[in-house]
Amino acid sequence: MENEIFNLLTTKGNLKQDVYDLTCNGFAALKKKVELFTMEFNQQFKMDNPRVNVEITNSTDFEFSVRFASDTLVFMMHTNVFEFPRAHDVFKLPYVKEDPTRSYCGIINIYNFLSDSFKYNRINDSGYLIGRIFINKENHYYIEGKHELGLQFNNFSQNIFNEEVIESVLLASMKYAIEFDLLTPPYDNLKEITVLDIQQLEMQTMTIKTAKRMGFRFQSDREELKG
Repeated sequence: MENEIFNLLTTKGNLKQDVYDLTCNGFAALKKKVELFTMEFNQQFKMDNPRVNVEITNSTDFEFSVRFASDTLVFMMHTNVFEFPRAHDVFKLPYVKEDPTRSYCGIINIYNFLSDSFKYNRINDSGYLIGRIFINKENHYYIEGKHELGLQFNNFSQNIFNEEVIESVLLASMKYAIEFDLLTPPYDNLKEITVLDIQQLEMQTMTIKTAKRMGFRFQSDREELKG
């Protein structure tokens, strides 16, 4: 029994460490690509477009954000390793059936916020998860996401999380955020306002929530368009 536990501990521990290391490498490469994009934009376009800002902000070792015009993307790496649920489609793949440990992945989440939410400290504003990147022990990746993010990058058996893919993921994420417009909220949601709201507005901590598609259920693009 003791040897069984030792073997399980070393096998599972090494597996998760391999996944963690590759996810860290992918996150660092993603951050480097954002830094390069920011530098290239500011060198080539900033002078002719002074009102359009692109900047990267480092928060922690596992989080950074890029602000471009009215949008901000926040990239967050989870420090733990996860396994897909058994009912997930990846378990139908021969790639995973051949080696179930390929289903263990690190996760990088991509959130879209309004830049003004941070600028004016609107702490009640919401951001939306537009994609999450799963990276396994072989540096294969799978992405769940909106539009291009969920369609172009879901060949888990073949996809390797390399520099070319990282650039494509970044550009697809930014494109989706730019085209994901802020819609006017329903009138009845805002017809009343409190004195506290006004006072907090003066302190730039407005409690009235602002978010893209506010008042609509963010489940699918088809439902958003119906709303």
